[in-house]
Amino acid sequence: MGRKITGGEVIKRFLVDEGVKYVFGVPGDQLYPLLDAFYNDDKIKFITFHHEAAAAHAADGYARVTGKPGVVIATVGPGAANLVGGVYPAYAEGIPMIIITAQNQSWRSYPDHGSMQALDQINLFKPITKWNAYIAHWSRIVELLETAFRKALTGRPGPVHLDVAVDVLYQTGDEDEVKLYSPESYRAVNGPAGNPADIDAAAKLLAKAKLPLIHLGGGVLRSDATNEALELIDYLKAIVTTSVGGRGSVSEDYPSLLLPGLPGALAAQSEADVVLIAGSRLADLDFWGKPPAWGEWPNQKTIHIDITGDDIGLNRHVDVGIIGDLKVVLKQLLEALKKYTPPRKDYPEALARYKQMEQEYLRQMEDLSYSDSVPIHPLRVIRETREFFPKDAIAIIDGGNTTVWTIYLHRVHVPRTIFSTASGDSGHLGSGISFAIAAKLAHPDKQVYCISGDGAFGFHVMEIETAVRLGLQVTCIVLNDKAWGMIKAGQTLYYGKRYVGVDFSDIRYDLIAEALGGHGEYVTEPKDFKDALARSVESGKTSVINVITDGNAIPPHFEILAGIWLEGVEMPS
Repeated sequence: MGRKITGGEVIKRFLVDEGVKYVFGVPGDQLYPLLDAFYNDDKIKFITFHHEAAAAHAADGYARVTGKPGVVIATVGPGAANLVGGVYPAYAEGIPMIIITAQNQSWRSYPDHGSMQALDQINLFKPITKWNAYIAHWSRIVELLETAFRKALTGRPGPVHLDVAVDVLYQTGDEDEVKLYSPESYRAVNGPAGNPADIDAAAKLLAKAKLPLIHLGGGVLRSDATNEALELIDYLKAIVTTSVGGRGSVSEDYPSLLLPGLPGALAAQSEADVVLIAGSRLADLDFWGKPPAWGEWPNQKTIHIDITGDDIGLNRHVDVGIIGDLKVVLKQLLEALKKYTPPRKDYPEALARYKQMEQEYLRQMEDLSYSDSVPIHPLRVIRETREFFPKDAIAIIDGGNTTVWTIYLHRVHVPRTIFSTASGDSGHLGSGISFAIAAKLAHPDKQVYCISGDGAFGFHVMEIETAVRLGLQVTCIVLNDKAWGMIKAGQTLYYGKRYVGVDFSDIRYDLIAEALGGHGEYVTEPKDFKDALARSVESGKTSVINVITDGNAIPPHFEILAGIWLEGVEMPS
């Protein structure tokens, strides 16, 4: 007989065996046995946040930057309910996350009979998780944790949820009965290959293409398929575009890459004779894969690769649909392509025209970025920030208009070094600080910075204390236009400046940072910004640079985005 160990200790041991280094969350009474299991364990650390949603965002961010599941825990009732805002973006964007919530005693729950903080957490999380389960006995902890990791990482990744009765966390069992196995024994670690006939059909289409285009989505990053994508692009000398969520899958200084949503990319996408869609569902920010942003199907041949097949043909019909893991399928496709065509030596002639269209558009943005106007133009801040930090620094972008501005002048050179919270399928704001904390924990050797709108920054501003407490040096740059800028832009353009609910007072985010133990900078003049950046990094502390920006500056793409989101709605003239 071995010694007796609690359910909390079993969970901790399983997570350690899975290679989990950090567990994010907010403590609660029901979690005591699990929290105690983390005590003085140098293999795993619990990171406490001020709000459960912020902790869930950190787990999400950790998964995005590492490719490994993030883990978040919360206590029963309000703790679990607070997680929802941080779990939903991970579900919408295919991010693997393990959510563990404490539940009231098994003899008091499902159905509840009047317990304080009672909540049906299984049904609460069901719409925003791939799978969830209730652990009602100590003997099932390992089995259901194995299932959770398998579900989170198989097919399209996503969050999964385990609801654990508090008596199970406290319950003890024989240590010798806890059998932990290597992950390879309970889940597949390699993704599925594509059907050979589909691979061959796609290769034939690409070999005949005169103007092939490869469109990379976030699935390329989830599958760690950036090298495979580059090899295929280079072999074909194909034009390449990305979804906004797929940025960084190929360096944005790559010769044939065109930036998402700009005139060059849109022209290329509409004129290509064969398009390969890799890991993208072609949602609204990809203009649904429909004309005029894309060519008319079937005149424009379409190949679509998806890990489950759920998104193949969702918004655009296809000539060849391939179900499989991108890392495997892109390699298969390149090998098949070699049977039908030698490597191409030159890019299509049309590429020069597309590049010129892009450059002419960006020149307008660059001109604005050198403005000495006061309040400061957001593009000046974006350009100087990108110039200041090294190419491999990790950038977190948080906010509506902020995200749009960064597309213009914030280039991405290394995979998994940009995370834009408002540009994915959820469009969720407020996760910037949490993402920055997670990124720095995962990569302490890299510089990490967050460019955030003031509205988004205010969601979880207290997490500056979390970063300070952890001794992390992250730089937060707040584009402070004293408003919900994107919504105010809509009221400016469509409602005659009848502003309702969009204006803030003059908030000194820099002083908040100082009060929380960090470094603060207040910038009102363009000439002072780069010096403020330098002082912030040199401080060695978590820092907040509060930059007063021009609230009248509206991104040129705003009306396009409004037209997408409000399609079919009659806007006021």
